[in-house]
Amino acid sequence: MNIRLTTLAASALLLGSAPTFAASSVDLTVKGLIVPSACTPSLSGGGVIDHGKVSAKDLKPDQATTLGPHTLSIAVNCDAPIQFALNAIDNRAGSSNVSSYFGLGFINDTQQLGSFRLRLRNPVADGSTAVQTIVSTNQGDTWYEDYIWEPSMYMSVASLDDASQPIPVKDLSVDMEVNTFINRADSLDLSNEVTIDGSATLEVKYL
Repeated sequence: MNIRLTTLAASALLLGSAPTFAASSVDLTVKGLIVPSACTPSLSGGGVIDHGKVSAKDLKPDQATTLGPHTLSIAVNCDAPIQFALNAIDNRAGSSNVSSYFGLGFINDTQQLGSFRLRLRNPVADGSTAVQTIVSTNQGDTWYEDYIWEPSMYMSVASLDDASQPIPVKDLSVDMEVNTFINRADSLDLSNEVTIDGSATLEVKYL
């Protein structure tokens, strides 16, 4: 109904206006910036948290079961001081029942197994400078102080007295606390072995 009304209104406008002509060309703009420095991120432990085998009988039937926490160290090493951020990509998007957490995959392609949460601790820049973690939900347009790192959120660091913008850093180290949650067992089909399959990619974004 809305489409039909909109079409009729557009037709009336065209009938009552002077003839117009469509443009015969359109511009394409390709933009970007080549930066002189490069940064390499790394995670301790090979970036793997292995919970081993968990018995289904040890899972809580009526609430989520927490596995962890576990802590990994993030290091970012650059050729020279530069403003950068890390973008967290959930490789199991849609499998977490909490939008701010990362997914653990599905059971039978439909049941959300659980999720994991990332918290950032003890950021240090260039070996000795205390800084604070800041995050952006709009690809770096604006920033605010936070230590919870959500999917598709940029993370960087700022001086302790100004959380509004990242500072140039050559070497950064941050502790990342990982908490894993298995959804309530009475909502899951655990009659067969189930793989805990959480995965996230942390990519460098130059600012």
